Amino acid sequence: MQTDIRNPWWPAQAQWRWVALLLATLSLWSFGAWAQAPAADTPAASAPALAASVAPPTAASVPVAPPVAAAPPAALTRPGLVKQDTLSGADTGWMMVSTALVLLMTLPGVALFYGGMVRKKSVINTMASVVAIAGLVSVLWFAVAYSWAFTPGDPWLGSTQRMWFKGFDYFKESGLVAVSHIAPNIPESVYAMFQLTFAIITAALLVGAIVERMRFSAMLWFVALWSLFVYAPVAHWVWEPGGWLAQLGALDFAGGSVVHVNAGVSGLVCAWVLGARQGYGREPFEPFNLGLTMAGAGLLWVGWFGFNAGSAVAADGRAGLAMLVTHAAAAAGAMGWMLGEWVVRRRPSLLGLCSGLVSGLVAITPAAGFVSPSNALLIGGIAGLVCYWGATGLKRLLKADDSLDVFGVHGVGGIVGSLLTGVFASKAISGVEGNIVTQAIGVGAVVAYSAVMTGVLLWVTSLLVGLRVDENAERTGLDISLHRERLSD
Repeated sequence: MQTDIRNPWWPAQAQWRWVALLLATLSLWSFGAWAQAPAADTPAASAPALAASVAPPTAASVPVAPPVAAAPPAALTRPGLVKQDTLSGADTGWMMVSTALVLLMTLPGVALFYGGMVRKKSVINTMASVVAIAGLVSVLWFAVAYSWAFTPGDPWLGSTQRMWFKGFDYFKESGLVAVSHIAPNIPESVYAMFQLTFAIITAALLVGAIVERMRFSAMLWFVALWSLFVYAPVAHWVWEPGGWLAQLGALDFAGGSVVHVNAGVSGLVCAWVLGARQGYGREPFEPFNLGLTMAGAGLLWVGWFGFNAGSAVAADGRAGLAMLVTHAAAAAGAMGWMLGEWVVRRRPSLLGLCSGLVSGLVAITPAAGFVSPSNALLIGGIAGLVCYWGATGLKRLLKADDSLDVFGVHGVGGIVGSLLTGVFASKAISGVEGNIVTQAIGVGAVVAYSAVMTGVLLWVTSLLVGLRVDENAERTGLDISLHRERLSD
């Protein structure tokens, strides 16, 4: 019997039996919760129409009352059904486009961005990890994670109301469609898909911290657990109106804490727990193809318009402003990183320009719907400089082989952007004022929870399947050792 070298007491053949058992258990439990969940509220459908007719007067001296206007439908407090004609076609169309743009950021954006930076012997494994994560997170979103993240429950976690997408109804004859209470102007099917693309890219960012040394099965186990027990709760805290950070007033327009701080901190913990790659710091690790990295960065830049402007959940002036400040911050981030690199190393680099524009995009994400274009330029420029230090000096101080700088770019950039949102948020633009203390509390909570839970989930994964490939597999390269595939010469 083949034995796992990292867990000699754990037979390799038994791993997949446990996988099948856990998936079957999750499916049965989720189906049971779905079957017992209460029916969705339908305030718009059940509200009685008010009569507008008035009986004729019996005497000329009796004044005639004016017609009584129909009362507007009560605001939704949870997902429910509304009349189709209350939705906005323009908003729905823009959100469908935004959904496609954000998915483009992962497939192929992140796959190309990361694939170009690793060594040739692990390019296929890196890209396969991104594709597998897209599929895995999608299934978990359908089953559990969306309901936990975006339905009312308690301040910490949502309910089971939308497990298996129960209640995602559309009734053509009666003209009713399901909507989320968070975005009642578009179908809930569109809103859930839009948020799914965020869950996918957040998990895919983790690949940058574990490349070239983590088992493929371990990566799948860890990402599955992380999506359910880290991403979904944090998304609920920040974006569901009843979440405790939302109630506190923490501002995160499109995912500074939920996506970037969350993924960056988890990536750093993964790098610490896994340990450095063989030869790290002693051998040159030449990127496979920086042309692929540049193509991936370009797709990220374009896709980020859906990421940030789409988070307005409307085709309106705020979405237009979010698109403008996103571009401004990306440009300033590229210039800031280039400046830092030119001063320190005496020459700019393509990789630095790509990393800088991503830094600017990351930093503007929490602020995109709250700040002016001039402040966006400032946020992007600061982020470019600080993230350059995060990917170089800070990385050396932390002594972590954060292979593709997930923490240095996304973690540091997310922290910078979230804090600066508290400084520059304009009430005239958004109707809310920033508070740097509240922003710091939100960032600190996500950092602490993400770090602790990532450590726990890595420990659980190590017990199940082991975390790291053996030395021979790492030396050969994960493309051949795990997938029996390789790039042609």
